[in-house]
Amino acid sequence: MSAAHQTLPRMFATLVAGALFGFGLSYATMIRPEVVLSFLRFEDFGLTLVMGGAVLVVLLAYKLVPRVLARPLLGESFHKHPSVWNRDTLLGSALFGVGWGLCGVCPGPAIAGLGAGNWSLLWALGGIALGALAQGLRAK
Repeated sequence: MSAAHQTLPRMFATLVAGALFGFGLSYATMIRPEVVLSFLRFEDFGLTLVMGGAVLVVLLAYKLVPRVLARPLLGESFHKHPSVWNRDTLLGSALFGVGWGLCGVCPGPAIAGLGAGNWSLLWALGGIALGALAQGLRAK
């Protein structure tokens, strides 16, 4: 199979997965910073069910799919994704959490929110981009 035939199904699968993810975030109201902030202030626990459901789906997919399929539908083989905790991981996750807690915006829901017409999220995405740029320059 040629490289173009291999990439087209992957691009289509990525598009469908992204659209499904964005729809799910929108349906769960995670694209509204005020809903996220009320969850983080322990005033509304609706997003607990959303996040718990997402964790359950991912856990089942990571554990069961490799047992059912010999190889991924659009890949060569299943890979392990080892995590390494160090000072930079701890600092990055703390900064992410503080930013999320201050403005109630996470990158995925912010992009999905733009699709719903919430243009004020461009400010948050600008801050996220600047933070990513600063991290990239620091890592060099």
